[in-house]
Order: sequence, then structure tokens, then C-alpha cells
Amino acid sequence: MIDVKVPSPGESITEVELANWLVSDGDLVQKDQDLAEIESDKATLMLNAPKSGKISIDVEEGTTVSVGDVACRIDTSVKVPDEEEEPDEAEEEEAQQKKEEPKEEIKEETKKEPESNASEKAASQSDKKSDVKNDKVRPTPLAREKMKAAGLSVDDIVEGLKKLSVSDVDAVIEGVSAKPSMGGSEEPDRSEKREKMTQLRKKLSQRLVSVKNETAMLTTFNEVDMSGVMEIRKKYQDKFVEKHGLKLGFMSFFLKASALALKMRPKVNSMIDKEEIVTPQYVDISVAVQTPKGLMVPVIRNVDKLSLAQIEIELKELAKKARAGKISLEEMSGGTFTITNGGVFGSMLSTPLINPPQSAILGMHNIVERPVAVDGKVEVRPVMYTALSYDHRLIDGKDSVGFLMDVKKMLEKPENLLYGGGDPLADLLNL
Repeated sequence: MIDVKVPSPGESITEVELANWLVSDGDLVQKDQDLAEIESDKATLMLNAPKSGKISIDVEEGTTVSVGDVACRIDTSVKVPDEEEEPDEAEEEEAQQKKEEPKEEIKEETKKEPESNASEKAASQSDKKSDVKNDKVRPTPLAREKMKAAGLSVDDIVEGLKKLSVSDVDAVIEGVSAKPSMGGSEEPDRSEKREKMTQLRKKLSQRLVSVKNETAMLTTFNEVDMSGVMEIRKKYQDKFVEKHGLKLGFMSFFLKASALALKMRPKVNSMIDKEEIVTPQYVDISVAVQTPKGLMVPVIRNVDKLSLAQIEIELKELAKKARAGKISLEEMSGGTFTITNGGVFGSMLSTPLINPPQSAILGMHNIVERPVAVDGKVEVRPVMYTALSYDHRLIDGKDSVGFLMDVKKMLEKPENLLYGGGDPLADLLNL
């Protein structure tokens, strides 16, 4: 019997929440199998099985535990069959003997049973199978006891779930007792659902409130004609996918353009540390990713040095880790600037909140065809509204507006990205 202890998400974290068990008490688990989700105020990580065996759970879901506490135990003396394991020679021989047994004896036994009994038996078996609708649902031990005391089965609780918690059972017990009598009109559901706030959500709430209270935040807006970027994606998408194995998105253009604009306007890449202004000589951009657990901001390092393909690869890998809850604290620490894309949810315009200790954040929005004036004529162009929220204690209007203008120019003429955001014709003329 070995102890499985709660891992440490980081040096400064002493308590975490055991958010969700992925297995039930008494299950057989494989080595390195994910057992539970552990939530801290900064990230979600997995609790893995160090050995194969039979699990005994010591901590209920939703419990706050200290780092190093025993979350469960694994009895390694219980043999866990490997799904990929080949049957041994004895098993193969036994199976072969069963195949070679004469079928006449089976036929004779079948004849002895009356047809009516056989049909009744088959019907009863089919009834049993149809009765059990949720045979894959696994309630927790405490939930199982409550179900037994209330006289409820799994099918009474819910269909299609793989696990039931105590709150699920309580909700059904209240619902059953509140059912209207036969023939009566059904009353509208005016109940309330309550759930405990996760550690990640608590920390996010505190940070958002502190940003509003501790910064002089302003937002400036601009619009970008996305025709140039969309034309590049349309023309080179197939070749890009063939060479790099993934699609060319809009985010990589914004990351690259922002990185180059930050190099031109280092104040936007700076931050305040007590009474000092810290200006990194590198550009590490945090990208806001919406996950089932809340908003996470993995960081892409040295964006100004990366190609669009390298940015897309990094972005895809980090987003995948964040949504799976497998991202590390190191991969979310140290950003100098943030980009958030509300456009994927249909947002036309917003004022994004700064991600401290950074001093600015760029908000992307949806692309909509709008009438615009081009060379004295009205044309319909795909336009995106952009927003830059910034800390006015550090960044003046000139740098904030200039930053958005730099990004706008590079996106409307993507070839400028090859010249560090500069004008290639000006370089050609040595101007």
C-alpha cells in the first residue's frame, strides 16, 4: 500500500483544492493514469498514479488540502491487467479447447428446455438490459450511501453522467419531493444552484478588482482593414498547412505585429515595480485562453524573434495544454504584454482589463464587413475594431495611440512585418 500525496504547484503555494476525482474508490488504476484534478489559485494540474493497483480514496471532492497531504492510497499487491497484454499460452490453449468441444451436447441441452421457458428467459434478460440505462455511471462512495438511504437508483439521479457527487444527489432528492401531483399544473422552477468557487476563480476575481483599484486604466481604440491578412491566408493557406501541418490564423499576425510595435515603443512593454520603471529588452506575450476552469494566460517567449509558423506552433501547443489543465506555472509566468481575442465569441468592441504587473493589453474583436472610404470611394471591407487598455501612470497617450497605429499599419500591409514594422520602400530609398 503506497501513499499518493498532493503535489506542489509552485513554491509559494501551500494549499490546493481537490477539484475532481477522475476515478472511483476501489477502481483498478494503471501507472501514470490521471486520478484527479488539483486546483490552485494559479493553475490546474493532474494527480497521477505512481504505480498500478487498487485505489482507496481518502479525500472528498471539493476539499481544500495542504501540499504533501495523502490524497489516496494504492494497493500495489492487486494485479491490474494490461489492456495491451497478450494472452499467455495456457489461456490460448483453453480457448482452443472450448472451440473444439462438440456442439451436439449444446444442441441437446437446448432441446431439453421448452420453447416457452427459453422465450421468457430471453425476454427477462432483455428487460434487465433495458432497465439499466446508466450502467456506466459511477457515484462517489458518499453519494452511493445517500442514494441508498433515499431509496434512489442511478437512473433516478441522472442519465449519461460518469460520476455523481453529493450535491447531485441532494438536488434530485429535493426535486423528487417537490414534484407536482398527477393532473396538477407544473409549477415554474424557481430553485437556485450553488457551487463552490474554485481557487483559480477566487484568485482571478481578486486580481481583476485590484487592477481597477490600483491602476489608472484607460482604453484607446482603432480599426484595422483585414483585407491584406485575409488575402495572404487565402492565397497561401494550403501550402502553409502542407509544410507546417497546421493552419495559419489571425492571432499569429497580431502577435508578430504587437511584438515589433513593442520594440518600437518600449514604454508599452514596461511595468512599474514600486518606485522604479522596469523595461524588459525582450518581448514575451501572454495570450488569454478561455478554459472550462476559467481564463488562463500562457506565455509565448521572444515573439519578435519568431516566424509566423513558429508562433502558430507555440500557440497551438500552449492552448492545448491550458484547456487540458496540464499547463505549468512556468509557462504562464513572466509575460510583458497580453493579447485577448473576444472576437471568437462575437464581441464587436470591449475594454480589456490589464494583466498585472503588465501595463497594457490588446483586445481583438470580430471581423465584420463594413463600408469604408477608400481613395474617395465607398467600398465594403472586412474591418476589425482593436482596443488597447493601458496604465496611464506609465504610458502616455502618444505611446498608446502610436502603438495601435503601428499595429494597424503592419496588419494592413503585412509585408512591413518583414522589415521590423518599417516601410520597405523607405528602406529601399535609404530614407
